[in-house]
Amino acid sequence: MGEVVVAGASGLIGSALVRSLQADGVSVVRLVRRPARSADEREWLTDASPLSPDVLAGADAVVALNGASIGRLPWTRRYRKTLRESRLRPTETLAGALRQLGDGAPPFLSGSAVGFYGSQPGVQLDESSRRGDTFLAQLCVEWEDAARHAGDSCRVVHLRTAPVVHREGVLKPLMRLTALGVGGPIGRGTQMWPWISVEDEVRAIRHLIDSDVAGAANLAGPTPASANDLGRAVAKSMHRPFWLRTPEWALKLALGSAFAESLLTSDANVVPAVLQASGFEFQHQTVQAATREALAAD
Repeated sequence: MGEVVVAGASGLIGSALVRSLQADGVSVVRLVRRPARSADEREWLTDASPLSPDVLAGADAVVALNGASIGRLPWTRRYRKTLRESRLRPTETLAGALRQLGDGAPPFLSGSAVGFYGSQPGVQLDESSRRGDTFLAQLCVEWEDAARHAGDSCRVVHLRTAPVVHREGVLKPLMRLTALGVGGPIGRGTQMWPWISVEDEVRAIRHLIDSDVAGAANLAGPTPASANDLGRAVAKSMHRPFWLRTPEWALKLALGSAFAESLLTSDANVVPAVLQASGFEFQHQTVQAATREALAAD
Protein backbone atom coordinates (compact mmCIF):
# COMPACT_ATOMS: atom_id res chain seq x y z
CA MET A 1 0.00 0.00 0.00
CA GLY A 2 1.50 3.31 -1.10
CA GLU A 3 -0.90 6.18 -0.33
CA VAL A 4 -4.23 6.58 1.42
CA VAL A 5 -6.33 9.74 1.44
CA VAL A 6 -8.14 10.26 4.75
CA ALA A 7 -10.98 12.71 5.39
CA GLY A 8 -11.91 13.13 9.04
CA ALA A 9 -8.35 12.38 10.13
CA SER A 10 -8.59 14.38 13.35
CA GLY A 11 -11.35 12.28 14.94
CA LEU A 12 -10.96 9.28 17.24
CA ILE A 13 -11.01 6.69 14.46
CA GLY A 14 -9.32 8.85 11.84
CA SER A 15 -6.34 9.76 14.00
CA ALA A 16 -5.86 6.13 15.04
CA LEU A 17 -6.03 5.03 11.40
CA VAL A 18 -3.47 7.65 10.33
CA ARG A 19 -1.06 6.57 13.08
CA SER A 20 -1.42 2.91 12.09
CA LEU A 21 -0.81 3.58 8.41
CA GLN A 22 2.15 5.87 8.99
CA ALA A 23 3.72 3.38 11.41
CA ASP A 24 3.82 0.92 8.51
CA GLY A 25 5.33 3.43 6.12
CA VAL A 26 2.13 4.23 4.21
CA SER A 27 1.90 7.79 2.90
CA VAL A 28 -1.24 9.54 4.19
CA VAL A 29 -2.86 12.60 2.63
CA ARG A 30 -5.16 14.31 5.12
CA LEU A 31 -8.04 16.46 3.89
CA VAL A 32 -8.46 19.41 6.27
CA ARG A 33 -11.07 22.15 6.56
CA ARG A 34 -8.54 24.96 7.02
CA PRO A 35 -5.41 26.17 5.20
CA ALA A 36 -2.91 23.31 4.84
CA ARG A 37 -0.03 23.49 7.32
CA SER A 38 2.11 20.59 6.11
CA ALA A 39 3.00 18.73 2.94
CA ASP A 40 0.61 15.87 3.75
CA GLU A 41 -2.46 18.12 4.07
CA ARG A 42 -4.91 19.34 1.42
CA GLU A 43 -7.47 22.04 2.10
CA TRP A 44 -11.07 21.29 1.15
CA LEU A 45 -14.68 22.29 1.89
CA THR A 46 -13.69 25.81 2.94
CA ASP A 47 -15.65 27.32 0.05
CA ALA A 48 -18.01 26.21 -2.69
CA SER A 49 -15.23 24.95 -4.97
CA PRO A 50 -15.39 21.23 -5.84
CA LEU A 51 -12.55 18.94 -4.82
CA SER A 52 -10.10 18.39 -7.66
CA PRO A 53 -9.97 14.71 -8.69
CA ASP A 54 -6.19 15.12 -8.88
CA VAL A 55 -6.05 15.05 -5.08
CA LEU A 56 -7.39 11.49 -5.12
CA ALA A 57 -5.79 10.21 -8.32
CA GLY A 58 -3.20 7.49 -7.78
CA ALA A 59 -4.19 6.76 -4.17
CA ASP A 60 -4.64 3.16 -3.05
CA ALA A 61 -7.81 4.12 -1.16
CA VAL A 62 -9.91 7.05 0.00
CA VAL A 63 -11.33 6.76 3.53
CA ALA A 64 -14.05 9.17 4.68
CA LEU A 65 -14.73 9.39 8.42
CA ASN A 66 -16.36 12.81 8.63
CA GLY A 67 -19.26 13.73 10.87
CA ALA A 68 -20.19 15.82 13.88
CA SER A 69 -20.31 13.85 17.13
CA ILE A 70 -23.51 11.92 17.78
CA GLY A 71 -22.60 12.01 21.46
CA ARG A 72 -23.13 15.76 21.76
CA LEU A 73 -26.38 16.84 23.36
CA PRO A 74 -29.03 18.04 22.91
CA TRP A 75 -30.11 16.82 19.48
CA THR A 76 -32.02 19.97 18.67
CA ARG A 77 -33.48 20.46 15.21
CA ARG A 78 -30.47 22.61 14.39
CA TYR A 79 -27.97 20.02 15.63
CA ARG A 80 -29.73 17.21 13.76
CA LYS A 81 -29.17 19.33 10.64
CA THR A 82 -25.49 19.60 11.57
CA LEU A 83 -25.27 15.82 12.03
CA ARG A 84 -26.72 15.34 8.58
CA GLU A 85 -24.78 18.01 6.67
CA SER A 86 -21.43 17.17 8.31
CA ARG A 87 -21.74 13.68 6.83
CA LEU A 88 -23.47 14.25 3.51
CA ARG A 89 -21.50 17.20 2.16
CA PRO A 90 -18.04 15.60 2.55
CA THR A 91 -19.33 12.29 1.19
CA GLU A 92 -21.00 13.92 -1.82
CA THR A 93 -17.85 15.94 -2.52
CA LEU A 94 -15.56 12.90 -2.46
CA ALA A 95 -17.99 10.81 -4.49
CA GLY A 96 -18.17 13.52 -7.15
CA ALA A 97 -14.38 13.68 -7.47
CA LEU A 98 -14.07 9.89 -7.60
CA ARG A 99 -16.77 9.67 -10.26
CA GLN A 100 -14.71 11.98 -12.47
CA LEU A 101 -11.76 9.59 -12.22
CA GLY A 102 -13.83 6.81 -13.82
CA ASP A 103 -12.03 3.50 -14.14
CA GLY A 104 -8.98 4.95 -12.39
CA ALA A 105 -10.85 5.69 -9.15
CA PRO A 106 -9.39 4.18 -5.98
CA PRO A 107 -11.65 2.27 -3.57
CA PHE A 108 -13.90 4.51 -1.47
CA LEU A 109 -14.40 3.44 2.15
CA SER A 110 -17.15 5.69 3.38
CA GLY A 111 -18.35 6.10 6.94
CA SER A 112 -21.71 4.83 8.08
CA ALA A 113 -22.97 3.32 11.33
CA VAL A 114 -24.80 0.32 12.77
CA GLY A 115 -27.51 2.86 13.51
CA PHE A 116 -28.63 1.93 9.98
CA TYR A 117 -30.59 -0.95 11.54
CA GLY A 118 -32.39 1.08 14.19
CA SER A 119 -33.96 -1.05 16.91
CA GLN A 120 -34.90 -4.62 15.96
CA PRO A 121 -35.17 -6.72 19.15
CA GLY A 122 -34.66 -10.46 18.86
CA VAL A 123 -33.24 -10.32 15.33
CA GLN A 124 -29.68 -11.09 14.28
CA LEU A 125 -28.70 -8.29 11.93
CA ASP A 126 -26.21 -8.82 9.13
CA GLU A 127 -25.50 -6.64 6.12
CA SER A 128 -28.58 -7.92 4.26
CA SER A 129 -30.98 -6.91 7.05
CA ARG A 130 -33.54 -4.17 6.53
CA ARG A 131 -32.98 -0.58 7.63
CA GLY A 132 -34.49 0.82 10.81
CA ASP A 133 -36.85 3.74 11.32
CA THR A 134 -34.98 5.99 13.79
CA PHE A 135 -33.46 9.37 12.93
CA LEU A 136 -30.01 7.81 12.83
CA ALA A 137 -31.20 5.00 10.54
CA GLN A 138 -32.54 7.51 8.03
CA LEU A 139 -29.31 9.48 8.23
CA CYS A 140 -27.27 6.34 7.49
CA VAL A 141 -29.45 5.56 4.46
CA GLU A 142 -28.80 9.03 3.03
CA TRP A 143 -25.10 8.77 3.92
CA GLU A 144 -24.70 5.51 2.02
CA ASP A 145 -26.72 6.78 -0.93
CA ALA A 146 -24.34 9.74 -1.20
CA ALA A 147 -21.30 7.43 -1.26
CA ARG A 148 -22.76 5.37 -4.11
CA HIS A 149 -22.63 8.45 -6.34
CA ALA A 150 -18.93 7.64 -6.79
CA GLY A 151 -20.15 5.50 -9.69
CA ASP A 152 -20.06 1.91 -10.84
CA SER A 153 -16.33 2.11 -11.63
CA CYS A 154 -15.45 2.71 -7.99
CA ARG A 155 -15.46 0.01 -5.31
CA VAL A 156 -17.49 1.53 -2.48
CA VAL A 157 -17.51 0.09 1.04
CA HIS A 158 -19.97 1.39 3.65
CA LEU A 159 -18.27 1.24 7.05
CA ARG A 160 -21.22 0.50 9.34
CA THR A 161 -19.33 1.19 12.54
CA ALA A 162 -20.54 0.27 16.03
CA PRO A 163 -19.96 2.51 19.06
CA VAL A 164 -16.24 2.42 19.79
CA VAL A 165 -15.09 1.06 23.15
CA HIS A 166 -12.61 3.80 24.03
CA ARG A 167 -12.21 6.48 26.69
CA GLU A 168 -13.25 9.10 24.13
CA GLY A 169 -15.96 6.88 22.64
CA VAL A 170 -18.92 5.05 24.17
CA LEU A 171 -17.06 4.62 27.49
CA LYS A 172 -16.85 8.36 28.19
CA PRO A 173 -20.39 8.95 29.52
CA LEU A 174 -20.48 5.54 31.23
CA MET A 175 -17.22 6.32 33.04
CA ARG A 176 -18.62 9.64 34.30
CA LEU A 177 -21.72 8.00 35.74
CA THR A 178 -19.74 5.11 37.21
CA ALA A 179 -17.20 7.44 38.84
CA LEU A 180 -20.09 9.21 40.58
CA GLY A 181 -21.37 5.88 41.88
CA VAL A 182 -24.59 6.03 39.86
CA GLY A 183 -23.76 3.52 37.14
CA GLY A 184 -26.47 1.01 36.42
CA PRO A 185 -28.90 -0.39 33.86
CA ILE A 186 -29.92 2.04 31.11
CA GLY A 187 -33.58 1.47 30.36
CA ARG A 188 -34.16 -2.29 30.43
CA GLY A 189 -30.42 -2.88 30.30
CA THR A 190 -30.97 -6.08 28.34
CA GLN A 191 -31.05 -4.34 24.95
CA MET A 192 -28.23 -5.48 22.65
CA TRP A 193 -25.55 -2.85 22.04
CA PRO A 194 -23.15 -3.36 19.12
CA TRP A 195 -19.56 -2.45 19.99
CA ILE A 196 -16.01 -2.53 18.60
CA SER A 197 -12.57 -1.68 19.98
CA VAL A 198 -10.68 1.15 18.30
CA GLU A 199 -7.86 -1.29 17.51
CA ASP A 200 -10.20 -3.65 15.65
CA GLU A 201 -11.91 -0.72 13.93
CA VAL A 202 -8.60 0.39 12.45
CA ARG A 203 -7.55 -3.17 11.62
CA ALA A 204 -10.91 -3.77 9.92
CA ILE A 205 -10.62 -0.64 7.78
CA ARG A 206 -7.14 -1.63 6.68
CA HIS A 207 -8.35 -5.15 5.97
CA LEU A 208 -11.18 -3.80 3.80
CA ILE A 209 -8.79 -1.56 1.88
CA ASP A 210 -6.81 -4.63 0.87
CA SER A 211 -9.82 -6.88 0.22
CA ASP A 212 -12.26 -7.01 -2.68
CA VAL A 213 -15.30 -6.38 -0.43
CA ALA A 214 -17.87 -3.95 -1.81
CA GLY A 215 -21.08 -2.68 -0.26
CA ALA A 216 -21.96 -2.69 3.43
CA ALA A 217 -19.64 -4.10 6.08
CA ASN A 218 -20.60 -4.21 9.75
CA LEU A 219 -17.68 -3.09 11.90
CA ALA A 220 -18.90 -4.60 15.14
CA GLY A 221 -17.39 -7.02 17.63
CA PRO A 222 -17.92 -10.76 17.11
CA THR A 223 -19.64 -11.52 20.43
CA PRO A 224 -23.04 -9.97 21.25
CA ALA A 225 -23.26 -7.74 24.32
CA SER A 226 -26.08 -6.04 26.16
CA ALA A 227 -26.07 -2.55 27.64
CA ASN A 228 -25.69 -4.23 31.03
CA ASP A 229 -22.66 -6.23 29.83
CA LEU A 230 -20.87 -3.03 28.85
CA GLY A 231 -21.96 -1.12 31.96
CA ARG A 232 -20.86 -3.91 34.29
CA ALA A 233 -17.51 -4.19 32.48
CA VAL A 234 -16.90 -0.48 33.06
CA ALA A 235 -17.93 -0.72 36.72
CA LYS A 236 -15.70 -3.74 37.29
CA SER A 237 -12.69 -2.06 35.67
CA MET A 238 -13.26 1.07 37.78
CA HIS A 239 -14.02 -0.89 40.98
CA ARG A 240 -17.36 0.88 41.36
CA PRO A 241 -20.94 -0.34 41.88
CA PHE A 242 -23.44 -1.01 39.11
CA TRP A 243 -26.89 -0.60 40.62
CA LEU A 244 -28.94 2.50 39.78
CA ARG A 245 -31.41 1.90 36.95
CA THR A 246 -32.36 4.83 34.70
CA PRO A 247 -35.89 4.20 33.35
CA GLU A 248 -36.56 4.60 29.64
CA TRP A 249 -39.05 7.43 30.16
CA ALA A 250 -36.46 9.42 32.09
CA LEU A 251 -33.88 8.97 29.33
CA LYS A 252 -36.30 10.28 26.72
CA LEU A 253 -37.32 13.19 28.91
CA ALA A 254 -33.78 14.20 29.82
CA LEU A 255 -31.99 13.51 26.55
CA GLY A 256 -34.72 13.67 23.90
CA SER A 257 -36.53 10.88 22.13
CA ALA A 258 -34.40 11.00 18.96
CA PHE A 259 -31.16 10.49 20.91
CA ALA A 260 -32.51 7.88 23.31
CA GLU A 261 -34.25 5.82 20.63
CA SER A 262 -31.31 6.00 18.20
CA LEU A 263 -28.65 5.04 20.72
CA LEU A 264 -29.47 4.22 24.35
CA THR A 265 -32.66 2.18 24.17
CA SER A 266 -32.06 0.80 20.69
CA ASP A 267 -31.84 -3.01 20.60
CA ALA A 268 -29.69 -4.30 17.73
CA ASN A 269 -27.76 -7.56 17.64
CA VAL A 270 -25.41 -6.66 14.78
CA VAL A 271 -23.03 -9.34 13.49
CA PRO A 272 -19.91 -8.71 11.34
CA ALA A 273 -20.83 -11.29 8.72
CA VAL A 274 -19.01 -9.69 5.77
CA LEU A 275 -15.82 -9.06 7.75
CA GLN A 276 -15.65 -12.60 9.06
CA ALA A 277 -16.46 -14.12 5.67
CA SER A 278 -13.56 -12.15 4.19
CA GLY A 279 -11.12 -13.68 6.67
CA PHE A 280 -10.86 -10.92 9.26
CA GLU A 281 -9.90 -12.01 12.79
CA PHE A 282 -10.76 -9.84 15.77
CA GLN A 283 -8.20 -8.91 18.39
CA HIS A 284 -10.91 -8.31 20.98
CA GLN A 285 -13.50 -11.09 21.09
CA THR A 286 -15.71 -9.71 23.89
CA VAL A 287 -16.81 -6.31 25.13
CA GLN A 288 -15.31 -7.17 28.51
CA ALA A 289 -11.86 -7.69 26.96
CA ALA A 290 -12.13 -4.48 24.95
CA THR A 291 -13.20 -2.51 28.04
CA ARG A 292 -10.42 -3.94 30.23
CA GLU A 293 -7.79 -2.90 27.72
CA ALA A 294 -9.30 0.52 27.12
CA LEU A 295 -9.29 1.24 30.88
CA ALA A 296 -6.08 -0.64 31.71
CA ALA A 297 -4.26 2.57 32.69
CA ASP A 298 -6.49 2.97 35.74
